[in-house]
Amino acid sequence: MKKLLNISLALLVLSIILAGCGSSGSSDETVKVGLNGSGVPVWEKMKELAAEEGIEIELVEFADYVRPNLALADGDIDLNAFQTVSYFDSFIEEHDLDLAPIASTYIAPMGIYSDKYESVDEIPEGRKVALPKEATNMGRALLLLEKAGLITLPEDFDGNGAIDKIVENPKGLKFEPIVAAQTPRVLPDVAISVINNGVAIEAGFLPVEDAIFIEDDTATPYINIIAARADETDHETYQKIAEIYQQEVVADHIREVYNNSLIPTFVPLEDIGW
Repeated sequence: MKKLLNISLALLVLSIILAGCGSSGSSDETVKVGLNGSGVPVWEKMKELAAEEGIEIELVEFADYVRPNLALADGDIDLNAFQTVSYFDSFIEEHDLDLAPIASTYIAPMGIYSDKYESVDEIPEGRKVALPKEATNMGRALLLLEKAGLITLPEDFDGNGAIDKIVENPKGLKFEPIVAAQTPRVLPDVAISVINNGVAIEAGFLPVEDAIFIEDDTATPYINIIAARADETDHETYQKIAEIYQQEVVADHIREVYNNSLIPTFVPLEDIGW
């Protein structure tokens, strides 16, 4: 009897020790975050900070702006962080996806680039202009071209791009919509190319120095977000990741790594229409 009691006590002590070891270690939960190449430096920092909180982040890179949302909806990844809320809203409506943002991150100003001209005023008549063909990206590009004084759009322009929405084109510019990722590569063949910030950085540009015209406070509607499936926006770990992201240490890292070409923008979701 005494021997059995001793064995029971030994087993009890062992179970307590094992339980203690399990609770003191890091979480076994791995969160897969989808992003494109330009977001990797930020999320490498996020991996370090999250690990300190017992959260393992696995980065899943995509080469386009379509698959990250589809992968999120399909459950192949848990979060994504690569897009503006404007693009996100349009995409989930078009594809009928049940996704939602959980946090704002930064503004990545879009710019006009040229390897032939140093100012938009120098552009001759009838020249070619490359711009991203995705509806929200094109809309953003058209607004930038309007701000640069090259075209005029209707007063009720809704931000979704289409060449036929241009009201005035005094220089008779010829517009060539192409996939956003290709906009830097066509620079030798066009007068100017309107390039997304992340794409420009991947191509080796420093937007604040190399763009001949760049967004300023008009970029406010184009705040980037972290997105999740709509039924998991309150997931404790995902909320913790959002909290970690919106720290000054991450903001400083963004400014340093991207040479102030990205603007950390941590605002409530209500401010971006959610």
